[in-house]
Amino acid sequence: MIFGGVAGVILAGGLIVLLVLLFGSEDNPFGDRASGPTDVRPPLAQACPAPSASPSGPATSAPASPPADTGARTVDEEVGISYRRYGAPWITWNEVWRAGTLRVPYRVGQHFVTETYSGGEYHASILSAAVPAADNDAVSLDLECVGRQITADVRANYYPQPNTLEPIRDGVTTLGGRPAYVSEFRLRFTADGLTATSELSAVAVIDVGRPAAAVLYVSIPGTHRQFDYVIEDVLKSVRAL
Repeated sequence: MIFGGVAGVILAGGLIVLLVLLFGSEDNPFGDRASGPTDVRPPLAQACPAPSASPSGPATSAPASPPADTGARTVDEEVGISYRRYGAPWITWNEVWRAGTLRVPYRVGQHFVTETYSGGEYHASILSAAVPAADNDAVSLDLECVGRQITADVRANYYPQPNTLEPIRDGVTTLGGRPAYVSEFRLRFTADGLTATSELSAVAVIDVGRPAAAVLYVSIPGTHRQFDYVIEDVLKSVRAL
């Protein structure tokens, strides 16, 4: 029993030394703690966290009721808005165009080809999409921040580079009784084989009371300025579903 007790003490001491050496060494296999989760929020939610007091916050719960807009409508159920629909030469958009660094997925709208050149087809367009812009189920958006991020993405990735921008309007407003950010501008550029050297464009980001903001992108090439009126006309026609 004495020898057994001594052997037990020696064994226990050896284990303690082994554990100290094992867990105290740089090669400790159990020493690396799992790193915290990466930020999985949508890019716009990361860049534009919801403000503590957002101008769009109160209106998300009690939007104004604008007068009914009659006539043909483009209805984007997924995005949550509708807007005026135009006759020829405008035709229905039937593709999914994931544009820019933000990969805005334009699925609904109208367009027509204004010219064909070495780079492909050039279009006039009225397109809508939804982009995740809030955390989880939050519906408070920093519209100005989100709008500026998308507008910068439009300029950098939708058009020939370099280009110059002539601002027309830029700021928070309302569209169809909903809080919105609107940026309207004319870009000037050149591209090999392309007749158009400018384009009137507008980006509207609309708070429709969802974590995803509605985006309406309208573009009229300088070769077809007779359709410039569409920018203001279609923005005024926006209604939330």
